[in-house]
Amino acid sequence: MAWESLSVPRLEGVSQERFMQHLYPQRKPLVLEGIDLGACTSKWTVDYLSQVGGRKEVKIHVAAVAQMDFISKNFVYRTLPFDKLVQRAAEEKHEEFFISEDEKYYLRSLGEDPRKDVADIRKQFPLLEGDIKFPKFFKEEQFFSSVFRISSPGLQLWTHYDVMDNFLIQVTGKKRVVLFSPRDAQYLYLSGTKSEVLDIDNPDLAKYPLFSKARRYECSLKAGDVLFIPALWFHNVISEEFGVGVNIFWKHLPSECYDKTDTYGNKDPTAASRAAQILDRALKTLAELPEEYRDFYARRMVLHIQDKAYSKNFE
Repeated sequence: MAWESLSVPRLEGVSQERFMQHLYPQRKPLVLEGIDLGACTSKWTVDYLSQVGGRKEVKIHVAAVAQMDFISKNFVYRTLPFDKLVQRAAEEKHEEFFISEDEKYYLRSLGEDPRKDVADIRKQFPLLEGDIKFPKFFKEEQFFSSVFRISSPGLQLWTHYDVMDNFLIQVTGKKRVVLFSPRDAQYLYLSGTKSEVLDIDNPDLAKYPLFSKARRYECSLKAGDVLFIPALWFHNVISEEFGVGVNIFWKHLPSECYDKTDTYGNKDPTAASRAAQILDRALKTLAELPEEYRDFYARRMVLHIQDKAYSKNFE
């Protein structure tokens, strides 16, 4: 099935001033080219990463299929030495494996204690720190995390949103990224922060009929590209070949707005969580009414939310 997609704009040689003053306030995805990322785009080969990354144990996702589903958990967590992970992820077929000879691997680096510490490639992989330069397009005190990502060829990550702004730095390899606006959330069949629609190119429209209304924004990333993903924008990432990436997350809102227990950058802001809890209590109260009245007052509540909370400043 062919889907119409809007191309994510690509700009080369964007300065910090231009980004912050003119592009960032638009709150739309953007591919930046020609950013100085250091030597990583040429140095981070399979052999180099295996040697320099060493035998540090890392927790990984292992899947027998290409489309990973975080809702049904169609993958298993396993642990491998970092050098073994890199070597296996670069292979199409494996002599050593957990599930099958063509299984897929995905690393999303974690902090030393994932319950308390955020991921930071500079701390977890200090020997690689000198190879990469982070784009200086936000204030240092806004920095939240830097996440090392390694993916097998063909791996597709579920559609989800994050609550912080981030740069996806494509260090090596190629990715295809499909994004959806926060304003199209009602078409994505959400379960928490994730969409139930796994196959976004050939969705089951009998099961997900509204999905066809969601506007798609699409881009291809090559080594050296940096994709700006604004907070709340849904994104689905397909690794077209073995690749290494780094996500830089930073706080778009004041620090006190975020959940202090969040080490991944994907827990809703505290005010949003409180509002959701209040809504749940309101729905339980509505359940005390007969169906006809419950339906009527629920519709009134929806209209009230639309009138008071929906913004007219976005498409």
